[in-house]
Amino acid sequence: MSVSSAAGRRAVCLLSGGLDSATCLAFARREGFECHALSFDYGQRHRVELDRARALSSALGAASHRVVAIDLRTFGHSALTDDIAVPKHRDSSEMGTAIPITYVPARNTIFLSFALAWAEVLGASDVFLGVNSLDYSGYPDCRPEYIAAYERMANLATRAGVEGQQRLTIHTPLIALTKAQIIERGLALGVDYSMTLTCYDPTPAGEACGHCDACLLRLKGFAEAGQTDPARYQ
Repeated sequence: MSVSSAAGRRAVCLLSGGLDSATCLAFARREGFECHALSFDYGQRHRVELDRARALSSALGAASHRVVAIDLRTFGHSALTDDIAVPKHRDSSEMGTAIPITYVPARNTIFLSFALAWAEVLGASDVFLGVNSLDYSGYPDCRPEYIAAYERMANLATRAGVEGQQRLTIHTPLIALTKAQIIERGLALGVDYSMTLTCYDPTPAGEACGHCDACLLRLKGFAEAGQTDPARYQ
């Protein structure tokens, strides 16, 4: 899609406050979309990321930003929403062997459902999601086949879709990039990565632990990109 064809079109952009979602929002803005950022306070232990999301939505030129409260601690069974230790010091081979305990059950399905609802209200036909299927921790809801299946379902699920007013497209511009490539793209787009928080187990002040899967993948990406990570670490 060219910038001219996207100019003025509304899009819902999921924004966690992390590296990937910030890059995705910057990409959508560069493509000319009027971006409406959507974040979630879902009971995550790293909810300090929401402060980063608020700052990023402003810095990256989002037209609006909403934070939706949904308490996934009700179901738990994740190190991000339950009293379970966040895995640390794992190497890349360990990360690729099984779905980790930091997986939050059905999280992207839940988040995309809210994005779909808001897109229908906004009259938007585009949703941006910063998922990645290469340098990631094995989450099933980050795969291309999942995104394609959700998009098919979404176009059967709304009044706007059934009446032909909306043909939803879920954009995943980072899905086939390495973390280093994502960082390189974000820097070219002007993303200030010091504003982002990727860590699963940060301090209350927002200092990253440097040892969880998310931190290790981030640090590896910056090293491979020949850059220094500007995030604050413990």
